[in-house]
Amino acid sequence: MTSNALEGLKVADFTWAAVGPITTKYLSDFGAVIVKIETSKRPDVMRMLPPFMEKKSGINRSAYFAFFNAGKYSLALDLGKSRGIDVAKSLVSWADVVVENFTPGTMEKWGLGYDELRKIKPDIIMLRNSNQGQTGPSASHPGTGLQLVGLSGFTNLTGWPDRDPVQPWGGYTDLTAVRLGVLALVGALFHRKRTGKGQCIDMSQLETGVHFLTPALLNYNVNQKIDKRAGNSNPDAAPHNVYRCKGDDRWCVITILSDQEWKLFGSVLPELKWAKESRFESLEGRKRYEQDLDKLIEAWTIKETPEEVMNLLQGAGIRAGMVQDAKDLYFDPQLKEDNVFWPIKHKEMGMVSHFGQPIHLSKCNVKARLPAPCLGEHTEMVCKEILGMSNEEFEDLSKMGIFS
Repeated sequence: MTSNALEGLKVADFTWAAVGPITTKYLSDFGAVIVKIETSKRPDVMRMLPPFMEKKSGINRSAYFAFFNAGKYSLALDLGKSRGIDVAKSLVSWADVVVENFTPGTMEKWGLGYDELRKIKPDIIMLRNSNQGQTGPSASHPGTGLQLVGLSGFTNLTGWPDRDPVQPWGGYTDLTAVRLGVLALVGALFHRKRTGKGQCIDMSQLETGVHFLTPALLNYNVNQKIDKRAGNSNPDAAPHNVYRCKGDDRWCVITILSDQEWKLFGSVLPELKWAKESRFESLEGRKRYEQDLDKLIEAWTIKETPEEVMNLLQGAGIRAGMVQDAKDLYFDPQLKEDNVFWPIKHKEMGMVSHFGQPIHLSKCNVKARLPAPCLGEHTEMVCKEILGMSNEEFEDLSKMGIFS
């Protein structure tokens, strides 16, 4: 293996919650050195979220935080104090990249906005991932990905046509923004390599979410039609649904797109006499009697496990897949082979799984080199070894409560 793709890249990480920390974890996994600036006065909200190891809550015991924060150093720093800002500026002098995802104006309040940072280091690259960008009438609105899921339009399209909208799990835009943020940052690094110039990346999490709703936007722009909630149905397929199977809350997805595939379904399951009824022969008929069809299919799947349904239909070339829960995913042989979950020994929690990478580079050994940090775990090391602070200066600042 050669060196990792981002080896030698130095990142000052001012992020919190989900989108920021997940972005910097991508950088760490590919070799970057990440120093996470945080404080016990206002801990990263991810540290306070369950599940907690052994069901014992604590600022260093969140498996959720650990999952997305491996490979980072933690510097406890009070940015409410002027000397704390001085230390942060020293870190900017060391860094190649600064990443933050606060409400616009927060970094400026601390004297750490882009205009100030480039005075410290002219070629610095700053990635700013806020809710709605740094400018515009709604830029200052606070919030998280949980609110942006609705604002960007996902919630309106999620659910059944005869019911209220259903909130997708979690802050979905936190995950769409991460990939685009890393891509933009890599582009800025290439630009700096060619020109020697840094830049500020203004990224709107709302807009990254809207980007993934292009079909609905095009349908309105071209046809003046507003997409509605459709549950699991698809206008071009029948059956197209999730069906209950044998077991407690076990399900399987089945999709058939053509009349030929429907005939194949009937030949694979000759005992299902209704599969040869004339009303189901064409897509038009299957759509007209779709509710009846779904009930008949589920009367069959309820007697089988989702694995049995999936394997039987997939074996015949019919689209089908079991709906996996967390346990299924954790022990999925494909994910295990791809090393998706990285077990690493945590200082306080012991062995904890950290989230691996879905991207594999043939010339790089992508991995988490460190477990997720306890809050302030590396403060002394960062100050002395990275920032070159003397023992006396570190002790003086400690006495002033800067590292808290």
